[in-house]
Amino acid sequence: MNQTIHAYALYLEEDKGMSSSTLESYLRDVDKFVEFVKKEYGIREASEVRRTHVVLFVGQLKQDGRANATIARSIVSLRSYFHFLMRRGEIVQDPTFDVEAPKADKTPPQVLTISEIELLLASPDVSSPQGVRDRAMLELLYATGIRVSELIALDVRDVQPGMRFIRCGGAGKERILPIGAPAAHWASVYIDEFRQQLLKAGTDEQALFVNVSGRRLTRQGFWKLLKKSAVDAGISGEITPHTLRHSFAAHLIANGADTRAVQDMLGHVEQPGQQYSQHGRKTMKEIYETHHPRAK
Repeated sequence: MNQTIHAYALYLEEDKGMSSSTLESYLRDVDKFVEFVKKEYGIREASEVRRTHVVLFVGQLKQDGRANATIARSIVSLRSYFHFLMRRGEIVQDPTFDVEAPKADKTPPQVLTISEIELLLASPDVSSPQGVRDRAMLELLYATGIRVSELIALDVRDVQPGMRFIRCGGAGKERILPIGAPAAHWASVYIDEFRQQLLKAGTDEQALFVNVSGRRLTRQGFWKLLKKSAVDAGISGEITPHTLRHSFAAHLIANGADTRAVQDMLGHVEQPGQQYSQHGRKTMKEIYETHHPRAK
């Protein structure tokens, strides 16, 4: 099998366009399997591999204490490898067929403390248009718990700082969400004083948040500014846009907000017949202003 791994590596790199890190992971998984069946069963040819050997290999990984995510990735790597060999006509059956991957380990989402949130939000240099934009984006993300895709999709008309609400979610899934005073302030400063400085003369760009080229900021662009802000704030660990979404929800609930109300704000689909458990006739705005750490 070793002779075909080189060809498989070229296939992943050139035909599939796989990144170097993912490529290394796939090849490492396949190498471990090849060594396993060679050592334990004397198998040297792919045509000799059976489903039983794959199941036994998975069992060995479990015995070695490998995480479920690692085992699942190993199965994906082997399945890719054997499918490659089938396309080349080197084997006629896929030994990974019907081998189930273990369910991913459930880890609690990362949640920042209120102090860390304050440091993160204050990290952009607001003496520049980009810094004010970054502050407004971070404030809005934590103020609303919206997804980063919803954040960058906002147009100028979707944000009403004076009335302290935003509209997001698109057709059929639109949500009107309240925002606190700090988020409203920075959104207003950005829109009224700095956004125009990032736009190109004569452009009719409707996006709320734009890059230095005057075009809508991308997900990748936001990820970069978030990582920089986290470093500048001295926050250890990897911060993702979902970290702010989880922190938004956790802080509301910790301050007494009803879980169902928080799910509504996050845009979770309500199941038929599902009722609010505590907040009854209270409006979302009332719940928000009572329980969000930065509502006022």
